[in-house]
This record gives sequence, C-alpha cells and structure tokens, in this order.
Amino acid sequence: MSSCPVSQSTSPPSDTVKTSDTVKISCTASSCCSNNTRSEAATKEHQTSTVSGGMQLSWTITGMDCPGCATKIENAVKGLNGVTQARVTFATERLLVAVENRAGIRDDILKTLGELGFAVKDDDASKTAVDCFLKKYWRIVSLALFMLIAVLVQGVFPVAGNGFFYLATLWGLYPVATKAWQSARNGSPFSIETLMTTAATGALFLGETVEAAMVLLLFMIGEHMEAFAAGKARQGVRKLMALTPETACQIDKYGHKTEVSAHTLTPGDIIEILPGSRLPVDGELLTANVSFDESALTGESVPVEHHPGEHVMAGSLSVDRVARLKVISKPGESAVDRIIRLIEEAEERKAPVERFIDAFSRWYTPLMMFMAVLVVLVPPLAFGQPWIEWIYKALTLLLIACPCALVISTPAAVTSALARASRNGALVKGGAALELLGSVTTVAFDKTGTLTAGKPVVTHITPFDYSTPNPEREVLRLAAAVESGSTHPLAKAIVARALEMNIRLPATGEIEVKAGLGVQGQVEDKTVVVASPRYLHDSLTEGAQQQLEQLEEQGNTIAVVTVEGDLVGFIALRDDPRTEAPNAIASLKAMGINSIMLTGDNPRAAKTIASQLGMAYRSGLLPGDKSAEIESLRKQGRVAMIGDGINDAPALKTADIGIAMGSGADVALETADCALTHNRVAELADLIELSRATMNVIRQNIFLAVGSKAVFLVTTLLGMTGLWVAVLADTGATALVTANALRLLRNRSGNTRKD
Repeated sequence: MSSCPVSQSTSPPSDTVKTSDTVKISCTASSCCSNNTRSEAATKEHQTSTVSGGMQLSWTITGMDCPGCATKIENAVKGLNGVTQARVTFATERLLVAVENRAGIRDDILKTLGELGFAVKDDDASKTAVDCFLKKYWRIVSLALFMLIAVLVQGVFPVAGNGFFYLATLWGLYPVATKAWQSARNGSPFSIETLMTTAATGALFLGETVEAAMVLLLFMIGEHMEAFAAGKARQGVRKLMALTPETACQIDKYGHKTEVSAHTLTPGDIIEILPGSRLPVDGELLTANVSFDESALTGESVPVEHHPGEHVMAGSLSVDRVARLKVISKPGESAVDRIIRLIEEAEERKAPVERFIDAFSRWYTPLMMFMAVLVVLVPPLAFGQPWIEWIYKALTLLLIACPCALVISTPAAVTSALARASRNGALVKGGAALELLGSVTTVAFDKTGTLTAGKPVVTHITPFDYSTPNPEREVLRLAAAVESGSTHPLAKAIVARALEMNIRLPATGEIEVKAGLGVQGQVEDKTVVVASPRYLHDSLTEGAQQQLEQLEEQGNTIAVVTVEGDLVGFIALRDDPRTEAPNAIASLKAMGINSIMLTGDNPRAAKTIASQLGMAYRSGLLPGDKSAEIESLRKQGRVAMIGDGINDAPALKTADIGIAMGSGADVALETADCALTHNRVAELADLIELSRATMNVIRQNIFLAVGSKAVFLVTTLLGMTGLWVAVLADTGATALVTANALRLLRNRSGNTRKD
C-alpha cells in the first residue's frame, strides 16, 4: 500500500559516499526470492559512509551456517590490504568493514567472500523460485545425480561404475577443498572443510569411492540443514529488521506530499502514514487519538491509543486512521535501529560457557587430528595391525572430530533466547547477561517510574509565606519555573499542574541540578530551590515538620520550595504503583527471588508503596547510597537492579545485572545489561525464567554433542562405524542440538504476551 500517491523523489544511489556516519543494512528479505519492491538505495548490495577519512562498507552476507562462519569471514577480510577493521554479526548476517579509501577495495572483499563460499544477498526480484533453488542446491543435486548414474552403471559395468564414483567424489570435493584451502590461508587451518577434504581424499586412496562420495553428499546436506536452522533462529531478528518501511510520505511547509527515502528524514520533518502502514522512524504524534499496533516491538497484543504530543516508536502500525507525525529520531537512531544495534553488540558479550566452548573448540580439532595420526601409526607399528584397516578408522575419526554440533550448541540456544526476549519486549545485551539472569537471588527496584507508573500528580500545596494574595499559586509558580527544563517525573508533574492553572512562568537562569536533592535557579533575581525535605534537614519548624509527616503518611512525596534559603511551601505529589507490579513481585517470590525497593523518597511514602506490593524497602537513598546497598546485597548472592533514571545509573553498574526500563534516561539504558522496552515489570519474571531455560538447553546440547562424539569414537575404534555413518551421526547431532535450541523461540509462560 502506498502511503503517498504523488510524484516520488528519486533516492540517491547507494554507492555514493554519504556524509552520515550511519550505515543502513541493505537488505532485510528472508530469502533471495523476495518480491518486495524497494527503493533504489535499498536494492544495492552495499552501503557506504565516510568515517574519519576512510570508508565504512556494509554488506548482508548469505551462506553463514554457524558462528564459525562469521569468524572465518572476519579473519579473511581483516587480512586484506587496506582493511582497518572488520566485524561480522551472525544474528543479522551483517559484515561491517572499515577501509582506507583506495580503488578496488570493494572488489577485493567480494572476491574473498566468494573464495570462502559466501556471497552478498541478492535482491533481484525478477529471479524465480527455480532460479533460487538451483543457485542454492545445484551442487547437491548434481552430485546426487552423478552418484545415481554411477550406481546404475556399476550394476552393469562395475569398473566403469567405480570410475563414475571416483569422478563424483572429485566433483563434490572441489568446492570443499577450495574452502579448506582459503580458510587455511586466512588463519583457520583446522576447519570442518579441512577434515572433510582429508577424509574424502584418504577414502579415495583406499579405494572406498562409494563412501567418499556419500560422505561429501551427506556433508553438503548437513550444511544446508544447519543453514535452515540458523535461518529459523534469526527469523525474529529478520522480522524486526523488516518492520520499518524503506520510504516515507513527507509533507513540506506548503502541505505538498512527496515520497522520500526514510533514511533521509531528520528530526522536525512532518510525515504521514495510512491505516495499515508502519512508521519508518520514531515520531511525535500530531493527529488526535490514533491507535497503533505495537505488538512487534512490545509484545502487547492490544492496540495502544496515542494522543497528540506522545511519542510513537518506529515499526508501530497505524490501526484506525491517517496519522501525521513529527520525526524525532536521527537517521539510524530509531527504536528499531537501537534494538538491532544492541542485538549486534550482544554477540560480542558471550556467556562464560560460550567463551569456554570457543576456546575448547580451538584446540579440540587439532587434538583429534593428532589422535587420528596416532590411530594410523601405533597399531600397525606397535602391534603389526593391517595399515588399511587403521587408516580407514583414522579417517572415520576425523569425521567424528567435526566440532559443528558442539560449536553451535551454545550460540544457537543464546540466539533463540535473545530473539524470543526481543520479541516479547526485552533486550538482553549478550549471552553473559542472559546466563547471569538465571542465577539472580535478589532484585532491587527503583520506585519512581519503575514500580510506579512514573506519572505523579500534585495532590496538595502547603504555603508558609502568606505575603502574596494567592500563596499556593505563588509557590507553584516559583517551583514550576525552576523545574521547567527538567525531565524528572516529579518536575513534569509540577510544571503540568502550573500549566493547568494557566500560570505564566517567569524566566529562569543559572539552573543547577543536585543529584538526589533537587534543583535550584535564579528567578526574578532570587535563588529558588525545589528539593527533597532532607535539603532542610533539621531547620524545619515544629509546625512545618508536623505538616510534612502528615503529608508523607498519606503516601505523598514532598518537594520543598525555598526562596533565598527561607521555606515558602511544600508541594505534595503521589505516584501510584503500576497495575502489574504486585503480580511481578509475587511471581519473583514464587521463583525464590527476593525483592527490595531502593528509593530516595521519604520513609513514610516508601513504606506505603512497599506494603501495597509486599516487599522490603530502603528509603532516603542518594545515588551513592543505592550503590552501597547493592554492594551489601551482593554479599548474600547475585543481585539485579532495575531502574529508569540518571540517578539509577551507578546502582545499575554496581549490580551483577542492570536492567533499565525502556522509557528511561539514555545513560540508564547504556549502563544496563538489559532493557524492558515495553516498560512492564511483569516481564521480569519471564525473562529470568527464560534465562534458566536457556542454561538447561545449553547443558542438554553439550551433553548431546559430547556424548555422541564419545559413543562414535568407541564404535569407530571397534570397527563398527564407517565413514558415511560418522558423517550422518555428526549431521544428526548438529540437527538435534539446533532443534533443541529452537524450542526456546516458543512462548510458554502465561504471563508472556504473544504477538
């Protein structure tokens, strides 16, 4: 559906160097047969941007079956002349390369990818399904046909049939041996292709032509099975990447509509989307009362009604009417872009068990090759055993040594878990954070904006200076003037109340924020402070202290307003708990996890909220105090801290796991290990449960991978396992661990919303 039925502007070609530092992934289609129409900029094979005098190139890669493939590409590309940095993200199939600006560098990179057996994604919509099938499977199909002919010929002419099997093996061996050679040249000498090449070549010399050909056929089939499984694991990420349309309907100041590339939109631009269309960027709604389906981003199945002035995330779908919005995100910095960036960064933060397996696999294959050499030499030389028999067993051992199942056992589970978490509105920055989540024994919560809705309202104003005609209005006027530039929920509530009362705010200067205490500024040549009651400490009169305690016992948070150091009034505000907060705390308790609220609020207000939620609390805490409380709690076990404000950042960093609310301050989101993008604490229990399930799956996968190797190692040495059975067993183990990992993509919890 076109959202802008007017003359379209032409997008610039993608190979033009852009001035932005942002690199846009060129293709988000799930297969090479995509029929989606895209802008010219999107159909190019790569995107380019300038970076510090050089260039940054980005491609979407096809053919990566496991994280080991990503490592091969990185090692190869890093070794090219002119490449300063290379990074491959397996989850998004993205290759990002920083290069010197020299001629031919793109061709060198593409040539290297081709030599390794990988290619950039082809988005030619004119290709048919048959074209795509042949491109992906022609080598398998041709090898299978070659072997079928060999079988038929061998039935009549045994010698000729054996020759056909010999040729079939060479036909299947050529691409495998080529990849093995290229991998060895680029720093990966012990690749699976090396093992397959050695085993198939050895089988030919032993005259086992049928088994040699069968080994290669099963290996190729296994590779495509891995690719299919990897594609399923990446499906959630692909759907996320496809949420934002490539074009947008922009409206200029004269009301003219033009279809433009979404990547050219900047903050302040006005765009329009039709019902059934998705928002390409983050926007501020200008149209009254529009419902948006945000399920793809938040997991919330019910459309959410938004009002003018509210922010709407990129990827949200307009449900009921034409909507106009003002762009508020820079190119490459929308909600979807940030999520994808976090997913890419997550691959660099591997779980401890994943790092161990990576290290183990690096010496495992060379060790198994050394064992194969011993199997060849020791029995014949030491015990006079027949050479051919033990060479055959050694070749079988090489195939059993293929570490695919072990290497993919952990990343497949982690990728599936991260995809499910992001689908349900939780971002986890890597396997390390995911692993730690399951071992948490205590969760510390910030109060305002985390356990509460973050939308406090002014409930009462108590003036102490009656020298003006309307003292309550004057207290509010001064406080709102100082708080007008703040993003703190309490400050917003004070300003909102002043605007409701049509109070004109005076100019304010020399604003100074004091973390955990309040804010001060110059208003009409006087120093006005809006702060916590601890700011005055013991200087309150007995009457003021009684008023303060009475308001706090009602569950209010108090803002003290002073002018030139003299108390002029109290502003009482109340922020009620989130509706889902009681269930969230109860769910954690049922899992054996303690909950505690850490707040800078007064003890009486904190006690009111904590008693409603059934949890412990610590009150009157400054940012440093929260960190100290976290350190104390860590002595009893692993601690997760969840918050949303700038003042929560130190505690988030101190905790074993920091969890930020998605609507929180940028510094909190950057500091945290996880983020709840939908702002529902109810999902926290599901996230911890997912972490525990992931670790169970990883343990199961390692047992399957290592156990199968051990079993077939014994059967090989006993002469019970042949070459093709060894390959079939390895492929089967890989398929099993991958299928087991894919179970994590399914939602099981009743609390988790399904999209």
